[in-house]
Amino acid sequence: MIKVLLADDQALVRGALAALLDLERDIEVVAQVGRGDAVLDAVQRAQPQVCLLDIEMPGLDGIEVLEQLREQGARTRCLMVTTFGRPGYLRRAMDAGACGFVVKDTPAPELAEAVRRVDAGLRVVDPALATESLIGGPNPLTDREREVLRQALDGSPVQSIAGQLFLSPGTVRNYLSSAIGKTGTATRVEAARYAEERGWL
Repeated sequence: MIKVLLADDQALVRGALAALLDLERDIEVVAQVGRGDAVLDAVQRAQPQVCLLDIEMPGLDGIEVLEQLREQGARTRCLMVTTFGRPGYLRRAMDAGACGFVVKDTPAPELAEAVRRVDAGLRVVDPALATESLIGGPNPLTDREREVLRQALDGSPVQSIAGQLFLSPGTVRNYLSSAIGKTGTATRVEAARYAEERGWL
């Protein structure tokens, strides 16, 4: 049996995935969690071979969970299952150690097959997302530019962003200007939204 852990903050989605996977004769859902910061403990307790991880969860997001599992040397293989089919998320997840990336509307038989392939040590990537990711190219933003843009998403003024990140207003303006140039947008809010839509933040 392939032991699976489900990590998704939406109880309804988690329940549906568990019900679908439990119908498979060779797959058993051994644990479910609704927060990213609960995954590591659940992995240690349940020892699943495969973890299905959502990207956007409270506590830690799925990519941060991947990084934690890698640091801990966990043998569990991770398959990202997300609503947000953004090319930037795909790149970041694979760089962090994901073995696969599919969207939540993947048909049940395909999802079960993805679990089997990941368990066998293979990589599984949604073909449409893989194409988009190749066409879109890598994320051009630095870590600092991403941090500043995250703060700019809600339209926060430069002074406020500077205070949040312990930077000078001039430094924040430089990062924003660079990010605006790289995204080909006109304002910091546009740059932040553009980057978010691509999964770069």
